[in-house]
Amino acid sequence: MTQSHHLALSRRGFCLCCAGSAAFAAGGGWLTPRQVFAEARGIVDTIRAAAATAPIQVHTLRGNVSVLEGSGGNIAVLTGPDGKLLVDAGITASRPQLTKALAGLGPEPITHLINTHWHFDHADGNEWLHSEGAAILAHENTRKHLLSAQRVEDWNFDFPASPPGAIPVDVFASDRTVQVNRSTLALKYYGPAHTDSDISVTFTEADIVHAADIYWNGVYPFIDYSTGGSIDGTIRGAEATLAATTDKSIIIPGHGQPVSNRSELQAYRDMLVAIRDNVAGLKRQGRPLEDIVAAKPTAAYDAKWGRFVIGPDVFTRLVYEGV
Repeated sequence: MTQSHHLALSRRGFCLCCAGSAAFAAGGGWLTPRQVFAEARGIVDTIRAAAATAPIQVHTLRGNVSVLEGSGGNIAVLTGPDGKLLVDAGITASRPQLTKALAGLGPEPITHLINTHWHFDHADGNEWLHSEGAAILAHENTRKHLLSAQRVEDWNFDFPASPPGAIPVDVFASDRTVQVNRSTLALKYYGPAHTDSDISVTFTEADIVHAADIYWNGVYPFIDYSTGGSIDGTIRGAEATLAATTDKSIIIPGHGQPVSNRSELQAYRDMLVAIRDNVAGLKRQGRPLEDIVAAKPTAAYDAKWGRFVIGPDVFTRLVYEGV
């Protein structure tokens, strides 16, 4: 990767930047989601390779909660006498950097892991964290997807079933409350959103919410239609988090700048709704997809949100698929 790619990875906490730049150069412009990722020698391989050397940045929040940025999605860590609890597992290739970052947060062992959904950039590290002592908790659909082979069509990638040590041993359907380290964690299922397995994790006393991949801070999101995601579900997820937070809440997004707030999430939700409505209106006119892409229904938001791997044309296609 170039130095600019390293900076983008550090800033965004997600190495799709490498894939997006390569695809743009190869294709002369933004292609379909599948073409973007295929042109970049495989998005999954790209992310795993980048994670092997990417630095981990530690952001200290409050209430013994920190965020680790740089391995797949943003990872929340709660420390205390019951051991370290992680929200999401990152990429296995980041194990040396994550081990060092976790050690810097204190001597406690790793005892708990919560997966916010099944995607590999959030669950790839499950097996090694389990080997360190973490009991894994997730939504029942996360367990279902990890137990069997999965295809993400827009990534043009088939994931094999995960090894036994990576499978969540404790699952829930709607919500769950967990008491760890003198803290109350409220886990809530979003319903089908970014995938069909997304949950939020609220550190109640600290007033911190890990919103996972229903929220990509400052960038257009990826939506996985292959496993139950949709633009409307993503919007509903953002609205659910807005309803559950205040201006004093800290919100951790799945990707993007890892420390956010209700105002930034509101802007994200409003952007999603506006683009969804623009694309839906054009689609109701009977216009073909290529005409809708050419009409640039995202134009008012591209300068702020469209400078990452999910560019304006790709995001338009993702929204079109769900309206």
